[in-house]
Amino acid sequence: MIRALFVAGADAFRINMSHGNHEDHAARIAAIRALEKEYGRPTTILGDLQGPKLRVGTFARGLAVLKTGACFILDRDEKPGDAKRANLPHPEIYAALVPETRLLLDDGKLVLRVKAVSDDRIETVVEVGGALSNRKGVNVPDVVVPVPALTDKDRRDLAFAIEQGLDWIALSFVQRPEDLAEARRLMGGHGALMAKIEKPSAVQRLEEILELSDGVMVARGDLGVELPPQAVPPLQKQIVATARRMGRPVVVATQMLESMIKAPTPTRAEVSDVATAVYDGADAIMLSAETAAGDWPQEAVAMMDSIAHSVERDPGYFARLHFTETQPDATTADALAEGAGGIVSVVGASAITCYTTSGSTVRRVARERPLVSILALTPRLDTARKLGLTWGVHAVRTKDVGNFEEMIGKARRMALRHGMVEKGGKIVVLAGVPFGTPGSTNVLHVATIRGDELKGRE
Repeated sequence: MIRALFVAGADAFRINMSHGNHEDHAARIAAIRALEKEYGRPTTILGDLQGPKLRVGTFARGLAVLKTGACFILDRDEKPGDAKRANLPHPEIYAALVPETRLLLDDGKLVLRVKAVSDDRIETVVEVGGALSNRKGVNVPDVVVPVPALTDKDRRDLAFAIEQGLDWIALSFVQRPEDLAEARRLMGGHGALMAKIEKPSAVQRLEEILELSDGVMVARGDLGVELPPQAVPPLQKQIVATARRMGRPVVVATQMLESMIKAPTPTRAEVSDVATAVYDGADAIMLSAETAAGDWPQEAVAMMDSIAHSVERDPGYFARLHFTETQPDATTADALAEGAGGIVSVVGASAITCYTTSGSTVRRVARERPLVSILALTPRLDTARKLGLTWGVHAVRTKDVGNFEEMIGKARRMALRHGMVEKGGKIVVLAGVPFGTPGSTNVLHVATIRGDELKGRE
């Protein structure tokens, strides 16, 4: 099935650490990596940490019905709860709450308003009632809860992810820039760090969080619980635009083709939602339950892929993309990255071929959203894998070059081999001299394809 999803159009795979065990995950990771040998293309894997999930305790009868307008107590007593009280085993919440703040239970289905709070007791009024069962989640949207960004389980999962060589680590429930520090330290330079934006407090400090992360995910599930639904679309656009300006890959996720969990085709509204994310300039669009537990996983991936292709064929697509202004930094690499897009337009080039060690220059080129695809050539497999979440990039692991003539020759051959240009077409080549030196991009060259570059090399 993993192979079928790859063939249907999946560029990256997410390992959800909230479910399963390390043995199960290792088997799936091995299956994903096997695709590299079969197709000769780097595969991208994102390890998604569970994060500090806040939950109520248990109930004597398995559930209790909370009536709107009634008083409901949350306390530190581990005794099973009923319709009047329940256990809440998180001292951090007691410390953070003040009267009139809200508690959202079971993905926001129930709403409590805090009336009084002490070190071990929270008195609330039920504003929206309903059935509450064992260990349902608790969201605290109105205050920053001083919980650590990483739980003990997250640390174990992170160590496993690093051992398995996962390319991206997603940190859940980021509230402030400081939350990224421990994960970054434990990663020890391995993989790239993605901040999941699913808390209102994170949106308020978005640029600071992006500054310390390698990428960002618009996690609309919890964001839509803690905020009114109508507040999420403007925030999605804000997060995508900010990430693009700062040159960080941005993923839009959650409920994108939700109806395809059970149905072979999506609703028109879902198609429009996915298309909007592509029009906004997202680097990646992500499926969750549709492929993890749905009845139509291949069809969901194929539909997502076809929506993206349809949008990108729209003559107005690139004009919409460039509503977001991306000001270059005062560096040679940024000047060349911005210039490459303009040269593509003027000379009608078919692709931008970019030599890279760390992936930095490729990300700067992608930030400008050029009219053509970007072929990233790198000697580092980890760099090629990480670039799987970057807009418009087809990454290839290949030996480094030693001189200018070799650089141009290999760029021509690779562009032909990977179907990005035809005989007589042009490519824009970006590289750095001296060759093999990270961060030295200082060469831009336009090359014309003769058509015989692959003779004797098949």
